[in-house]
Amino acid sequence: MTLEFNHWMQSVQSQMEQTLAAVLPAQDVLPVELHKAMRYCVLDGGKRVRPLLAFAAGAVVNAPLERLQYAGAAVELIHAYSLVHDDMPAMDNDVLRRGKPTCHVAFGEASALLAGDALQTVAFDLLSMYTLADSASDQLTMVNILARASGSLGMCGGQGIDLYSVGQALSLPELERMHGLKTGALIRAAVLLGSYCGEAISDEDRRRLDHYARCIGLAFQVVDDILDEEADSATLGKTAGKDAANNKPTYVSLLGLAAAKEKAAELKADALATIAPFGEKARYLVMLADFIVERSS
Repeated sequence: MTLEFNHWMQSVQSQMEQTLAAVLPAQDVLPVELHKAMRYCVLDGGKRVRPLLAFAAGAVVNAPLERLQYAGAAVELIHAYSLVHDDMPAMDNDVLRRGKPTCHVAFGEASALLAGDALQTVAFDLLSMYTLADSASDQLTMVNILARASGSLGMCGGQGIDLYSVGQALSLPELERMHGLKTGALIRAAVLLGSYCGEAISDEDRRRLDHYARCIGLAFQVVDDILDEEADSATLGKTAGKDAANNKPTYVSLLGLAAAKEKAAELKADALATIAPFGEKARYLVMLADFIVERSS
């Protein structure tokens, strides 16, 4: 990674930590235990990839940073809620997330369930509370984008397919469909939300950004599957090898390790080709693609 990218990434991550800390209820506000759980799940952890993508897409349209911070926070809160619920005993039953005990381990299942529910509502509160786009119509579109990406036709649907596919042999198109929803939907939402925070762009340019996000969303999951195979729990900050232990379909189990790495590289190349016409304005999207595919955790 370049010094420019490191500086930009750290700046966005720092801004997001401040914004998330500010928009979440303080831990001394009743009900105290719930608000402690919510802040525990969101703050002091995570790479903030989705907000980074929103900010990078925002750079293409010259979006104000004060808008991007709330758009980024909204998508990050949905992501955090999904992790809380995903880790619970009824789902993946994991005990480690972002290098610390999962929410239900630290606060109990009831508090974890409520924390996830509450984080989801804060996300939509942010999208409706602040002026994030130049028109009310565009801002309503942003609400719709995040709602669809989060629900049964997006992230939740992908998680459902994942749960129902344990022990089953999926084809590559079926696996891509599952992860296009489970992981990719929120990544696409992050890019699109950022694109609505700034100057108007053509439908063709919006499609370019969406195609980039589709490719990077799948690449993100391919790399996750590779790391689940190669990295240890300390490096990942979550339990390594869990998908294989639970007999879940992954890119590595379907394609093999070498072919999975080739797949990630192909997806990155496709993503970069589609945003090439944006030139220098897309430099952070280019750098993020490298970061996502080449990361080690």
